[in-house]
Amino acid sequence: MQYISARPEAAVKRAAFLALALLALQPAWGHSLFNSAEQTVGGYRMQVATLPEFPQVGEPSQILFRLTDESLEEVSRFSMSIRIFYNGEQVQALRPQSIDGGHWQMQYTFERGGNHIFRVDAQPPDGRTLQYTFNMSTQSPFGYIFFIAITAGAGIFGIVMSYVYMPKIRAWLSAFARPGGRRRGR
Repeated sequence: MQYISARPEAAVKRAAFLALALLALQPAWGHSLFNSAEQTVGGYRMQVATLPEFPQVGEPSQILFRLTDESLEEVSRFSMSIRIFYNGEQVQALRPQSIDGGHWQMQYTFERGGNHIFRVDAQPPDGRTLQYTFNMSTQSPFGYIFFIAITAGAGIFGIVMSYVYMPKIRAWLSAFARPGGRRRGR
């Protein structure tokens, strides 16, 4: 015997609930490194990102690296060295080190504002040396302009709202000021 609902909207609600439940049970993956740049060389993809998204001069930042193969699986073991350049001059170098797992992070403090070039030499298990180049900037594209625009927008919104509602508020307040005006309890 087949179950037939007398209320079709209940069946639709049940179906929607089941569909949402199935979606909730599916695995979900976010973007691995949100503000990253990436390059693919020799069948290996290197991703790099900074945390915070826009590093501040003189404050420590985390620089995250990730190496994957052609099928986007993390390389389990590789070695890597980094050279950092500013205005064409090398300002720091990190010796080659062995990385276990596809992720590696380092702490770095940008001493000067502007664009820094990170040259990464990675050596995956096949023994080749792959060279990647990434630009990292300490300049925020928004800076004070973003803050001023948000503040100005909020101020304009407040002015418009007061212009729209001020006559209504005055009329409501003047009704209480008149003798015999609106009183509580009536």
